Amino acid sequence: MEQQKSFVSWFRDSSPYIHAHRNKTFVIFFGGEAVLADDFEHHVHDFALLNSLGIRLVLVHGIRPQIDQRLAKLGVPACFHNNLRITDEVALQCVKEAAGLVRVEIEALLSMGLANSPMAGAKIKVASGNFVVAKPIGVIDGIDYCHTGEVRRIDSAAIHQQLDQDNVVLISPVGYSPSGEIFNLSAEQVAMAVSIALKAEKLVLLTEKSCCNPDNGEKIQQMTTVEADAFLQQYPELSTQISLPLKAAMQSCQAGIDRVHLIDRTINGALLLELFSRDGIGTLISATAFEELRPATLNDIGGILELIKPLELQGILAKRSREKIEMEIADYIVIERDGLIIGCTALHPNEQNHFGAIACLAVHADYQGSRRGNRMLDYVYLKAKQLRLEKLFVLSTQTMHWFIERGFLSSGISELPEQLKVLYNPQRNSKILCKDIS
Repeated sequence: MEQQKSFVSWFRDSSPYIHAHRNKTFVIFFGGEAVLADDFEHHVHDFALLNSLGIRLVLVHGIRPQIDQRLAKLGVPACFHNNLRITDEVALQCVKEAAGLVRVEIEALLSMGLANSPMAGAKIKVASGNFVVAKPIGVIDGIDYCHTGEVRRIDSAAIHQQLDQDNVVLISPVGYSPSGEIFNLSAEQVAMAVSIALKAEKLVLLTEKSCCNPDNGEKIQQMTTVEADAFLQQYPELSTQISLPLKAAMQSCQAGIDRVHLIDRTINGALLLELFSRDGIGTLISATAFEELRPATLNDIGGILELIKPLELQGILAKRSREKIEMEIADYIVIERDGLIIGCTALHPNEQNHFGAIACLAVHADYQGSRRGNRMLDYVYLKAKQLRLEKLFVLSTQTMHWFIERGFLSSGISELPEQLKVLYNPQRNSKILCKDIS
């Protein structure tokens, strides 16, 4: 029974994302290592699921280990400079072989429809082609990169045409010049260029490891492009398995992609957990903050009511009508996380008498313990100082100690300003706390 409840809860929570993602264009990158992995079929099943949910899907795959394998068989060393392969004639032949084989293998897996597999009944059409126009990198710092190139242009119209026909578009990291030359490209850069050209809603980079803080090993949940740039500068020795995707994510966001996700592809179901749960499992890169503390607007009223309703039922908060919140919305502060109001409070100021009342401080049960209450209280202090208030009052039935630990002192009804005495409800028997604002 508990397992059933958990599934129902998860399915309901995922429904906003199912609606939001439908008919949106997602570009997903995965390296050649993922293709060689034993669990790659799981990723293919997840790609098929995304397609069945109406997501317009573009897959960009890498081939670096496959090229290295072919070079090793020939006894030819792989040559790199600044993390780019120097693609001579021998390496180019290996690039062609690897790209063709990997593309065919992926197409075969996307064509599976076995009755006992997750792709039962799936009818996925896959389109590949010469969507990437490239040019040579040339000679840099005296190094001739030979047949290594960079993206010159993406034929976005041709890709959109395939997506409009409900095809999954599969792109290899090779490009073609107008004169018929073939160039070996960075798969991350191809994915970035494709997402920008298509104006995709999301770029998803399946990485070989999680993006973690090198100092403590903790996974990084989100970064703005400014924070990501500072992170790369602070840790110049960062593994290329993370630094290259991070750089591609930053450039994509700077070019207009709202959100880029770095997901550890070794975690089973990571793609679904990232795209269909509010907190995800990877690292989100965006131009602006994913979670924002800000003044409330009328559009937030529904979210505020949903947040405080359980606390009102428990008697922790006094009941407030929609009309009352609407009238006082300018006093409210909220924390919004990916469209969900996860925290709120209100500062009701009386500027004439230089005092304010803090009310309705609440944090969503799933997001407590991360100092969000402190952040809102700090915001209230700042706002109170700007309004030149001298005292703050709190009426509380069950959270007195939280405020006391933050410098509030117990007080009595006699010390309340007349404007608050009138509002005091003896039936609730709320404790009165106050704090001087210096």
